[in-house]
Order: sequence, then structure tokens, then C-alpha cells
Amino acid sequence: MPAPPPSAYNRGGSPSCFDRVKMGFTMGFCVGLASGALFGGFSALRYGIRGRELIQTVGKTMIQGGGTFGTFMAIGTGIRC
Repeated sequence: MPAPPPSAYNRGGSPSCFDRVKMGFTMGFCVGLASGALFGGFSALRYGIRGRELIQTVGKTMIQGGGTFGTFMAIGTGIRC
């Protein structure tokens, strides 16, 4: 994969603080999605939820987990800038 053009970053190669916060949110969102799928899936199956309701419940848990964890990762990354 080729390197991004120098115009994408300021100061000749280092990402800006906003770019770092976006990356932190993205990584946190992905981790939150995965954990939401695991915890939401097992929890819904334990309660006996099946079919369409299972998909909706797991999907909602994934989005909530992703948003929450992504927000905290973005805040933590912003503090480090």
C-alpha cells in the first residue's frame, strides 16, 4: 500500500491532532463492535431470543458498545495530543 501524499498531513508527515482523534475513535468503535457482538450475542441467546429480534438486539448492542468505546478512545487520544 503506497504512503499517503504529504498534503494529507501537516508538518511533512506527522498526522494532525484531529487525524489522531479520528483514528482513536475508529479503533475504539471497531473494538466496541466486536465486544458488543460477543456480549450481546451471548446475552441474547441466554435469554432465549431468536430470529429477527436476536439480530436487532445484537445490532443495537454492537452500535452502543462501538459508540461508547469509540468516544472514550477519542477523548483519550485527544488528551494525549
